Amino acid sequence: MFFWFWPAPNYIRSRNWTCKNMLKTLTIALVLLFISLPTSAQKDQPEPDYALAFSSFAPLNTEVFIADADGRNARVLASNAGLDYDASFSPDGKWVIFTSTRNGSADLYRMHTDGTQLERLTDDPAFDDQAAISRDGTFVAFVSSRSGNADIWVMDLATRTPLRNLTKNSPAGDFRPSWSPDGKWIAFSSDRDSAKPKGNGGFEIAHSTEIYVVHPNGSGLRRVTNAREFAGSPTWSPDGKRLVFYQTTIAELNKTAGARRIPGLGQIAEIDLDSNETKIITSGENEKWSPRFVAAERIGYVSHGPDGGVEFSDGAKGSRGEFNSPDWSPDGRRMLFHRDVGNGWPPFQKWRSRDDHFKLVRTGVFPSFSPSGDNFVSNDETAGILHNSIIRMNADGSNSTVLFTDAVKSSLAPVWSPKGGKIAFAIGRFFQTIGGSAIADIATINADGSGLKILTKRDGNFGFPSWSPDEKHLVFRGASKEKGGLFIVDIETGDIRVLTSENHDNFPAWSPNGDVISFTGYRGGDFEIYTIRPDGTDLKRLTTSPGNDAHNSWSPDGKWIAFATGRGGFKDESALHPYNPQPYGEICVVRSDGSDVRVLTDNQFEEATPSWIPKPRSK
Repeated sequence: MFFWFWPAPNYIRSRNWTCKNMLKTLTIALVLLFISLPTSAQKDQPEPDYALAFSSFAPLNTEVFIADADGRNARVLASNAGLDYDASFSPDGKWVIFTSTRNGSADLYRMHTDGTQLERLTDDPAFDDQAAISRDGTFVAFVSSRSGNADIWVMDLATRTPLRNLTKNSPAGDFRPSWSPDGKWIAFSSDRDSAKPKGNGGFEIAHSTEIYVVHPNGSGLRRVTNAREFAGSPTWSPDGKRLVFYQTTIAELNKTAGARRIPGLGQIAEIDLDSNETKIITSGENEKWSPRFVAAERIGYVSHGPDGGVEFSDGAKGSRGEFNSPDWSPDGRRMLFHRDVGNGWPPFQKWRSRDDHFKLVRTGVFPSFSPSGDNFVSNDETAGILHNSIIRMNADGSNSTVLFTDAVKSSLAPVWSPKGGKIAFAIGRFFQTIGGSAIADIATINADGSGLKILTKRDGNFGFPSWSPDEKHLVFRGASKEKGGLFIVDIETGDIRVLTSENHDNFPAWSPNGDVISFTGYRGGDFEIYTIRPDGTDLKRLTTSPGNDAHNSWSPDGKWIAFATGRGGFKDESALHPYNPQPYGEICVVRSDGSDVRVLTDNQFEEATPSWIPKPRSK
């Protein structure tokens, strides 16, 4: 917005300045002033900056390694503080193309195999990943969310110009492209025919993938597998007659999809494109991922599980350990892969936001800042399913100390009171569908960790408390044999009243001015954000996305609600993201009336539990 200012009267200092000239100039000034008056859309003051903390299943710091063909003698290709991953060789073996967040968003880069001559290939705020170079070195196929979901795009490598979206006609996710040797086809996996079954807990959406092929101009799309569960990461045989891929079942995938780290089972398969005959070419335990041809009849891949590592179809074993998205050089002598080299939990990392008005910081699970903004609390483990304690840190993530712990019961989702003197949380055992009965109560402690007070003391699974602005009540999620929904407890008397009676109502959050409570509800086929008055009246639906919305939180000024959303869908094969029950989900904000939804993150990892960071009080 530009404002025009008229010069002060002392600017007119020439005695020859005539009334006519003055009148003419004043007329121009009035016109300029009228033009510069704000319209109704411009009357609002510039948006203030906000800050949000959130949790993520992203690795702490992945690096790309280059190693011998068996994974030994590995060295980092080009270290930096961002995430580097999904690397592959150019057809001549001289270049490495990979994904990096070193400049914010996930973009494609390339460099020589000695780590020199780094070049950025894409520069788009969307997610760009999983690049594959055509055999003649002319084009790059890659996955991008620039159209709103994960599609396969083709880019001219010389001009760095994205030429076309090959899979734009489907709203589904498309992943892991691979060029045929003659350059006439691109194979990829997709969840477009997935039934998207519910995962272990019933809330998250699982998916299944099949293998497809398409011409580089977007024509000739056809499905080549019929696994009805998981077929992923296709690669072409050198003669172009077969596709090799990994195969597993949804049941086996669900074993690994969580922090319990239970190994699953998967195999490497191949399909003859002329006969459509599929056969399994591996056996034994462990999951098996990311097959690649090392020679005409020799396939390399990686296994995940006890004693997992680099494997070969002839039975040879390479180095043991974590190897993700491997690729072998054209001569079969070198190998690329990535792994997480970060350490120290919980993290405190600045994170790229797609909207400059909303700053992002990645922390531990369920962060909550004190009203002064000087400290925050969170859970200490990487997931809510684990046995959690409450830890307290300075606002910059330093000086982490255990604030409260119980040897038997887990303490989940701590939230600071509006005046800063207390912290509410749930204590007990959670996740009813996993491992048997779950009994938990709502509790409070003083800000120094003392004075434990159990408020509910009922036979149920209660959690996710949120304070009323006057600190006299807590709203929380409840589930018992009799009923479920949202409840409000009087802090002083312990009296509890029902707010809603829908079993799937969850994650309540009291607005700063106390007039409404936002929550996640299941009333229209999926989970959306709603508001309701504390007396149970005036139910309103705020979001209408096709994906689940949850984990909502109010900005300190009450103008915005932050939440986690699945509206962007999957951006990678979930089998490649073990220990994560839901490898998708972004952080969103929406105005308190349900308008102006803004998606702040865009990647293949699950992000959730957003919480607002107050501006520190001036001293």
